[in-house]
Amino acid sequence: MTVLIWLIIMIIFLIAEAVTVGLATIWFAAGALAAMGVCALGFGTFAQFVVFFIVSMVLLIFTRPFALKYINPNKIRTNYEDVVDKTVKITGRVDNINGTGTAVLNGQEWTARSKREDEILEEGELARVVEVTGVKLIVVKISPEERES
Repeated sequence: MTVLIWLIIMIIFLIAEAVTVGLATIWFAAGALAAMGVCALGFGTFAQFVVFFIVSMVLLIFTRPFALKYINPNKIRTNYEDVVDKTVKITGRVDNINGTGTAVLNGQEWTARSKREDEILEEGELARVVEVTGVKLIVVKISPEERES
């Protein structure tokens, strides 16, 4: 391949990065830059692709998590993330086997399922939200000790 082709590939990845703004393709642009350098030094197409792949993967694997952590350190939690660890009141019997269950949280009724398949929660009981899956609250029964604290 020629230096011009690697330059075009790098520009395409940079444009894609500018459009997505999610640190998705910048690593491949850097790989194309490295491959362009190898091409300019006179190495063959196979060596260029190997350098492109290795540089892209190394940057993606080792620098992406670090970059994401520091680019947006004040990530705003979404509404559903805020419901985890909240207490809910069961308004309809939660029975995973029969596929039933509702709970009220902040005045809104949600579909509820128990975290434990064998646990049934009766209407009026309190439960703690441990996760949200789609539009379902995954809950665990609050023990008497937890209620008192």
